[in-house]
Amino acid sequence: MNPRRKVARFFLTGLPILLGSLFFLYPQIFYCELIAFSDFKSTDNKVYFGPGIGRDKYKTLKSTIALAEARIDSFYQCKKSNPKIIVCRTPQQYQKYCSSTEGAGCSIGTPWGSSYVILNAQGMNIDVIAHEMSHIELLKRVGWWRTTTGIPQWFNEGLALMLDRRFVSHTTPRERYRAYRYEWRYYTRDGRDLLLLKDISTMREFFGGDQRHVMTAYMTAGMEVSYWLLGHGDAGLQRFMEQMREGASFEEAYGPAGPHHFKGSKKISE
Repeated sequence: MNPRRKVARFFLTGLPILLGSLFFLYPQIFYCELIAFSDFKSTDNKVYFGPGIGRDKYKTLKSTIALAEARIDSFYQCKKSNPKIIVCRTPQQYQKYCSSTEGAGCSIGTPWGSSYVILNAQGMNIDVIAHEMSHIELLKRVGWWRTTTGIPQWFNEGLALMLDRRFVSHTTPRERYRAYRYEWRYYTRDGRDLLLLKDISTMREFFGGDQRHVMTAYMTAGMEVSYWLLGHGDAGLQRFMEQMREGASFEEAYGPAGPHHFKGSKKISE
């Protein structure tokens, strides 16, 4: 068969089937990609407000988003990502674009470079926005494939916690680590109910449990990443992302985790 006819045949038959399969599996991605053609309103083609959000609220909400962006810019030493922001007013809107009814925000990145931060207007604040933007920034710096297949979920979430002050308000590296270690001791009952990093490496492992499991996973990730940053600093984070993007494994770029966290715990000593 003529090569051109093969290509034409693919676009006529194979492509619609592929797109239909993707929509069935990930409908939220398609809804996000088509946000400009929805009933959400935007004045800049960047921030989209759900029906029911008054125009008088736009300025305040945009100001909150800008403050979160400034936090990303400072932490990552120059913000490189530029996700579209979708602000939902109702749980139904949030579920449509986030594919979830839980939380105040979520983030979506695609292999072709599009990225979105979906927010629940009722619960959004600087911390929530900065947390979700951190996920997108990491995707941008390291690459979609390398991030989704090579970076464990505990690191992704732990790094996002460094910009999220809902659990630990300290911003200096040493005090932030101490605060996360304190929280970790509380949720693990001083290490008796600890979660090992290897057991929270995937999305399913990290979020696949009750509220206490998820909080313990967050505090474990926050403690580990805050300790790593205490020793490696901003320059270390930049090197890590560059090495990951250039093809290094996570273990090569990150180095050993901090076993000192679990010193004295009953499970480790056993």
